[in-house]
Amino acid sequence: MKFRSVFVFAIAILCLSQAVQAQDATALILKLKAKLEKVNDYSATGRLRTDVAFLKVPVAKVNVYFKKPNRFRISKEKGISILPKGGVSVNMQNVLNDKNFVALDAGTATLQGQTVRVVKVLPADNNSDVVLTTLYIDEANLLIKKSTTTTKENGTYDVELFYGKWTAYALPDKTVFSFNTKDYKLPKGVTLEFDDGEKPDTNKLKNKKGYVELTYDNYVINKGVPDTFFSGK
Repeated sequence: MKFRSVFVFAIAILCLSQAVQAQDATALILKLKAKLEKVNDYSATGRLRTDVAFLKVPVAKVNVYFKKPNRFRISKEKGISILPKGGVSVNMQNVLNDKNFVALDAGTATLQGQTVRVVKVLPADNNSDVVLTTLYIDEANLLIKKSTTTTKENGTYDVELFYGKWTAYALPDKTVFSFNTKDYKLPKGVTLEFDDGEKPDTNKLKNKKGYVELTYDNYVINKGVPDTFFSGK
């Protein structure tokens, strides 16, 4: 009986510990959301570099726009590029846009030379395209350093973020979006744009990794962005 009592007590302590960790992870996500929500809108200029095997893609100058709650757009000069669209997002405000979610503590990891907190976020809405998002968080500065998102329709993709000038707003200096071009079936949320109508040799693109690097030159924050900026191509 004594052994059974000790066993039951240990199980109770374990359950309580897991509940506390879940609450702690939820609290961290809410703090992140609060920091991100300080940004109502922004416009930015930057450079978009696409790195996909066997594709020669020039660096493109781009304009980037965001407006609460989830409007996000990248516009660019003529050229060839791979741009995230639809359910795929390189914008952390959109990644944490869901109000109802479950956060699970997943320990720590090392990223960009520092120890980061790992939290797995599951949407409470069964109809959500997102199945799971794993966040790698600089807890002291409330910054998302990386997110790995698995979706129903758009595959799995990574977004790694690097911060500098705009850390106070949790806005990155550089974002690197990566995905697998397996069998040249890009995630549906990723569009390959060719202004000259040229098509790549799909046999050469099988089982390759693709990257889109967005480097920000400047942000204009909370000065208002017209709705018209989000219409059209």
